[in-house]
Amino acid sequence: MQKGSRLAADIGGTFTDVAYFDPVNGALSLGKALSTPSRMVDGIASGVGKANASFGQAETFLHGSTVAINTLLERKGARTALLITEGFRDIYEIGRINRPDAYNLFFRKHVPLAERRLRYEVRERLTAEGEVDTPLDEAGVHLICDRMIEEGIEAVAILLLHCYANPAHELAVKAIVQQRLPHVFVTASHELSQEYREFERCSTTVANAFIGPIVSRYVAQIDAHLQQAGFDGKFLIVQSTGGLYESHQAQRQCVRMLESGPAAGVIGAHALCRALGLRDAVAFDMGGTTAKAGVIHDDTVMTTNLAMVGGYNEGLPIQIPLVDVFEVGTGGGSIAEVDLGGALRVGPRSAGAEPGPACYGRGGSFATVTDANLALGRLDPHNFLGGEMPLDAAAAAQAIHANIGVPLGLDTVAAAEGILQIAVTKMSYAVKGVSTERGFDAAAFPMIAYGGAGPLHASAIGREIGIQHLIIPRAPGHFCAFGMLHSDLRYDNVRTTFRKLEELDFDELEQALGELAALGHRSLDESHVRTANVKVDYAADMRYVGQEHSVAVDITTSMLTARDRTALKARFDDVHQFRYGTCAPAEKVEIVTLRATVIGVMDKPPMEQIPQGDAAPPPRALRPTRNVYFSETGKAVPTKVYDRDHLLAGNRISGPALVEEHASTTVVLPGDELEVDIYGNLRIDLGVKSA
Repeated sequence: MQKGSRLAADIGGTFTDVAYFDPVNGALSLGKALSTPSRMVDGIASGVGKANASFGQAETFLHGSTVAINTLLERKGARTALLITEGFRDIYEIGRINRPDAYNLFFRKHVPLAERRLRYEVRERLTAEGEVDTPLDEAGVHLICDRMIEEGIEAVAILLLHCYANPAHELAVKAIVQQRLPHVFVTASHELSQEYREFERCSTTVANAFIGPIVSRYVAQIDAHLQQAGFDGKFLIVQSTGGLYESHQAQRQCVRMLESGPAAGVIGAHALCRALGLRDAVAFDMGGTTAKAGVIHDDTVMTTNLAMVGGYNEGLPIQIPLVDVFEVGTGGGSIAEVDLGGALRVGPRSAGAEPGPACYGRGGSFATVTDANLALGRLDPHNFLGGEMPLDAAAAAQAIHANIGVPLGLDTVAAAEGILQIAVTKMSYAVKGVSTERGFDAAAFPMIAYGGAGPLHASAIGREIGIQHLIIPRAPGHFCAFGMLHSDLRYDNVRTTFRKLEELDFDELEQALGELAALGHRSLDESHVRTANVKVDYAADMRYVGQEHSVAVDITTSMLTARDRTALKARFDDVHQFRYGTCAPAEKVEIVTLRATVIGVMDKPPMEQIPQGDAAPPPRALRPTRNVYFSETGKAVPTKVYDRDHLLAGNRISGPALVEEHASTTVVLPGDELEVDIYGNLRIDLGVKSA
């Protein structure tokens, strides 16, 4: 084991990416392999081998995966029961009764993960202050256990009212269930969220139970493989916040890793921003199955405390801190098809890794985004993944012709261009979802594009939105794994507590925040993970008195030291103005929830610089010119192709051009201007979108 060495693996729907950092020589080695859905650890092992690394070399193994979110979205989880306070059996199904699309005749409510017959009422009741109003009926819980045994329940979620104020009844119910059903996955709501709002907490708890058996077995399988491979370091999982937590915690609090892969990419984008001196950026990630976007604003990764998994209209709320990521079902493997109405659709169905796009030659027959890029000349069939994986151009053309061209009466080129245009439009929604819809001007931000397919489409997406500057980092196909190397150990603790600002006792506030921080410090100490230093951030969810919803406001040390109510109120007004376009400085304010984040800052690999060159790329960087179709030219034109590994800082390239590397290709559209910076990033100024 090499002290300070870190091995990171990111499993996507199509590929598994691996990054290994060796602190002795400062080297970063990368590997990429097809994901293996039937046994994910095999894809990780293959990627580690291609990175010329081994598990035994690493002091820490970092991992991000889509297994949790896919299990939830595909509804392939465990048979789950919900135990809930008597009289509240249906809050999970009733929800918030919101109808976001008022005139949609085909609107459907969210569908609970636990059917009604598997929701059992527990006789007990606590007051909002945590006092016992109705004692817990333990005999009734035993009768419920009898019924769950008969039903073959595999996972149990426990949600009792006001447990955030007093978890005693939940703890007692959990103990009984674990005694009676020892092989069942059991989760109680206070273990995941100590916030009010019963529906959101209920949804979060049921989701954790629903995915728990699959995710816990998956993490345990990787843990066992690591031990067999000689790894004796720390196995850490990326949370949805982009922070890290221990694998044994991930096996119980599975829901915290829903967005682990995308979150790591945004963390990597933030690290890149700091190296480049940027305070704002859009992070755009396109892989084989989905496209995701997040935002860095004022040198801070934008986060949220509530996500709607499955979309705002029909999704289920998950009440945990997480990076604010918007996702659409469009990736390199997204299937293009003509629907019954004769319209061309792209995604959300994906060819995945097995069988993959038609051009992979693994039995796939559907036309995908990757097939369209190959048909238009944007991918080199002989140099995909550095030549490790030749592509079948004839199979791609045949799939596009048969599935799209014939039904729509288009030639193969026009059909392929149509696939890309629809994909680009859909992916632009992801960027707008985290920027324009959050009050940001996306056009004013540079966009950092990564993922194996991100650089192929970034320029077109940027033009669609009005973004003027792109940054393609080095090794974009491995960027989420790279981002994990920049993640820190992180523990978020939250507690609902109602306090009117005008009556706020700062001594009580400091004590409450200190208690939350102490929980994080304890978790950090128990992890025994080596950190460079520890950082603590405080925040409060605040709202105007009479409002229903709140916004999160940072609480600085200076505010606490100065006992400055005015500064805290002014900060809240500013945040409210930014989020909603209005504020009310004369209105009274109350605190709803307190938050403390304890971060164990870990050493980061340095940003490696590349040699300086002239404006003209060196001759060895040139690859054979090939014909590539661009909608801007309306035809295939001879296009220069460059080997990114041989480009030098200061090199300039005018579009149209392609820049190829091991796991990705960057498309420089006509009118674009590219320059290589000192860190090897491709900085692209976009031309004007054609009419």
